[in-house]
Amino acid sequence: MRIFRLAKIIFVVLRFGLDEFLLAHERVRWMRVPLNILLFLRNNKRPRALRLRLALENLGPIFVKFGQVLSTRRDLMPADIADELAKLQDQVPPFPSAQAVAVLEATYGKPLNAVFKSFEEAPVASASVAQVHYAVLPDGRHAAVKILRPGISRVIAHDVALLKVAAELVEKLWADGRRLKPREVVSEFEKHLGDELDLTREASNASLLKRNFADSKLLLVPEMYWDFCTPEVMVMERMYGIPVSQIGALRAAGIDIPKLAANGVEVFYTQVFRDGYFHADMHPGNVQVAANGQYIALDFGIMGTLTDTDKRYLAQNFIAFFRRDYKRVAEVHIESGWAPAETRVDELESAIRAVCEPIFNKPLREVSFGRVLLRLFQTSRRFGIEVQPQLVLLQKTLLNVEGLGLQMDPELDLWKTAKPWLELWMAEQVGWRGFIKSLKIEAPNYATLLPQLPRLLHHYLTNDTGNSSDETLRRILKQQKRFNTLLTLVSILLLALFAWEIFSFKFAVHS
Repeated sequence: MRIFRLAKIIFVVLRFGLDEFLLAHERVRWMRVPLNILLFLRNNKRPRALRLRLALENLGPIFVKFGQVLSTRRDLMPADIADELAKLQDQVPPFPSAQAVAVLEATYGKPLNAVFKSFEEAPVASASVAQVHYAVLPDGRHAAVKILRPGISRVIAHDVALLKVAAELVEKLWADGRRLKPREVVSEFEKHLGDELDLTREASNASLLKRNFADSKLLLVPEMYWDFCTPEVMVMERMYGIPVSQIGALRAAGIDIPKLAANGVEVFYTQVFRDGYFHADMHPGNVQVAANGQYIALDFGIMGTLTDTDKRYLAQNFIAFFRRDYKRVAEVHIESGWAPAETRVDELESAIRAVCEPIFNKPLREVSFGRVLLRLFQTSRRFGIEVQPQLVLLQKTLLNVEGLGLQMDPELDLWKTAKPWLELWMAEQVGWRGFIKSLKIEAPNYATLLPQLPRLLHHYLTNDTGNSSDETLRRILKQQKRFNTLLTLVSILLLALFAWEIFSFKFAVHS
């Protein structure tokens, strides 16, 4: 099986002239002429990026998915290749409906008509690893049923193994191969695919996102029907909406397009900075709009997470960008460890200013964040800055948001829309509001610690210093008593705040 797959890959590589990527190395450059003579019928006149995209499409859905991952790594890929691979769509030919029915009956161990009240055998969407059918549950609820492609795990294992071999060859034979880190890219791709092959994981992703936006007027997330979910099948609430890319249909439905675009920016920043958990595959095929103007999120296979430290440094970076405070941007990069500690702030500040200053005060249609990111990555390499793995999905999502905003409202000012929201978020993280929020989070710990404080403080405050003949030790102990007195006052304040939190909670419950 693997040998035939390898033979097809080699054939497609030669047919589309991708051997030029490997033959760039001086040790094998001499093979170009013989290969071109031997394969004189092939068409190598088209741009290399176009030929790469066509080759991946020809090799099937897993390679299409790999191309999509490559398109997000603008820190590694040349601009022409990243732009072309971004055109890859996640629509692939569906597998036969009979296979879908067989998977469902094998999963549930009963005939299909004993599981669903009705089931539409024609799929409504087909992607690299799964496809979706509509159904009605026995209690009458309308559902969408996502089914993994039969045998997809085996296919992925074969293709990933071959990709690893190809990555090693690229790294050894392509002049720029080592800088592009092909083996790391393949490992990242393998991890994402592994996550997507367990549909219970995707269902849990959706459930968390739904809880985060439970009271939101901006975003709808379908409910998961857990009694019907397995690793191979995910059943969720059927959503009714208009694809976000159909601007004409949205206008005809009375949707305020500029407001919708601005709301999309708020949804993005809410996920990133409030929750640290965001939908990382927000291309138009995964986003719809309800009749009331709310966004509808679909397909939760790829989600991004950020730590509190990541969020804090990102927010500081964004706000500094908005204020054109490039010195602060440079300082944040160094403070966070993203840039080497020995980096000169003035040099990094100057380089960042040269990239970012031209894009301000322009409508979104005149700004290409892809090009801005590319130049920032080039600047990063110059200063030895490693692109943070946890930020790769965020960069990809930011580009998706840009694309959606550009389609809906070319005049949208992404910076101006985001700035007040970020400043409000920062205000809630620092000062008294941030302090009270931290107290609420730490309240369970205080409940255990605070009752012990009087006993501990009494022990420290009653230490006997009269028998000490060492003047230095006596002075230290005296200073310690002063410190303990201060600690007592702080403890009293904490107890008061804790009591107030409990009172407020009880009052809220009873009211």
